[in-house]
Amino acid sequence: MNYGIIILFDIRGEILKNIYTIGYTAFKIDEFISILKRYNITCVVDVRSLAYSQHYPDYNKEVFKQVLKSNVIVYRNYSAEFGARQTEKCYLSPKGYLDFNKYVKSDRFESGYKKILTGIDRGYTFVLMCAETDPIDCHRSIMLGREFYKRGFEVKNILKSGEILLQGELEERLLDKYFSTRDQFSIFDDNKDDVQLIEEAYDLRNEEIGYKEESESINYG
Repeated sequence: MNYGIIILFDIRGEILKNIYTIGYTAFKIDEFISILKRYNITCVVDVRSLAYSQHYPDYNKEVFKQVLKSNVIVYRNYSAEFGARQTEKCYLSPKGYLDFNKYVKSDRFESGYKKILTGIDRGYTFVLMCAETDPIDCHRSIMLGREFYKRGFEVKNILKSGEILLQGELEERLLDKYFSTRDQFSIFDDNKDDVQLIEEAYDLRNEEIGYKEESESINYG
């Protein structure tokens, strides 16, 4: 069966690994399927901690899984490995929210990551799916996209428009959000380069969106 798989190579001749992210609240179900087909995505990885939605019933796990199956797209639920509601104290910051930097070093995260690598070796193209429309508001990009990008992936965040925001471009948005006056920094300031500022910006966003048990009213996917 031909899934339309495209294999790209980097300048060293190594296979370039791609992974997509998407927020389902931006799309009606038929639009969602069209987007997956547009980018030749063959497997949806559900990274919601709870695979159900009161307001978007088409994305409830069992219904959604069947819709994908009818379109020859595989569904996988990685809420345990990649979900935002990791409540073990060892992964929490001193302020009580999930510390993304700690969690991506866990065996549980690594298990999910290895599954993705195995799937890529088998020819699948993955999208990490959560709820939020804007990737800057969701752990799929601030935790998962960040880590996959660090590990050499080309991370492609699908926007409401259907266009792609690369992870590097998302990082520019983070810099603009938290360090909008960075061009005015003098050499006598902290002397931080963009790499350091990006890390700080990710951490600031983590603090704002990281899951806290007492914050149930927030949608963490």
